[in-house]
Amino acid sequence: MGIDGSGKTTLAKDVSRWLTAHGVPAEYFENPGGRLAIDRFARRLGRADGRALLGRRLFTAVEAATRWLAITKGLVISWLTGRVAVMDRYAFCEYAVLRTRGEGGETWVRRLYRVFPKPDKTFFALVPAEVAQQRIAARGYDRESVAYLSALDSAYRSLPEFTGFEMLDADAPLEEVKRRLRAAVGRAAATLS
Repeated sequence: MGIDGSGKTTLAKDVSRWLTAHGVPAEYFENPGGRLAIDRFARRLGRADGRALLGRRLFTAVEAATRWLAITKGLVISWLTGRVAVMDRYAFCEYAVLRTRGEGGETWVRRLYRVFPKPDKTFFALVPAEVAQQRIAARGYDRESVAYLSALDSAYRSLPEFTGFEMLDADAPLEEVKRRLRAAVGRAAATLS
C-alpha cells in the first residue's frame, strides 16, 4: 500500500519475481479502481473527469466495483494456481481514497469488500508527498497535487487497519528499497510457514 507515486507497482512486481525465483511461486496483480480510464473516457466526451461524467455516487460505485472485481480475479487465480498473490492495491486503498475525497460511501464499500481475506502481510511504502508528486510527473500519464497526496497519506494513517501495516521507507534509491522489501518479505514468509 502507499500513496500514488510511492512505488507500489514497481515493488509489487519485483517482489513477485523475487519470490518465484526463490521457490515460492507468486504472481503480481494490479488492482486499479479504473479512475484513469474513466477520466480519459470522460474527457473524450467533453467532461472534466469521471466524476463530472457519472456524478459522485455512480463514479464511486463504478470505481469500487472495478477494484472489487480486480481483487477478486487475483484472489481466485491465486487460489486456483496455488501461487502467492502479490498486489499493489487492496481494499485499504479504496477506503483511503474515499476518506481523502470526504464524500462518504466507506460503510457500504467495506460491506462489499468484507468477503476478502485479510492479507498475510501488508507493507506501506513511505514517501514524502513532494517526492511522490515528482515520480507521478515523471511517468507522464497522470498528475496529483501535493495537497491531495498529503491528504491521501493522512487517510491511510487514519484507517483502523493501518496499525497492522509494516512500514517500508520507499524514499531511497530503488535498489535499496527493493532489497529492504525482499528482506522483510523473507522474514514474513518465515513466520507464516
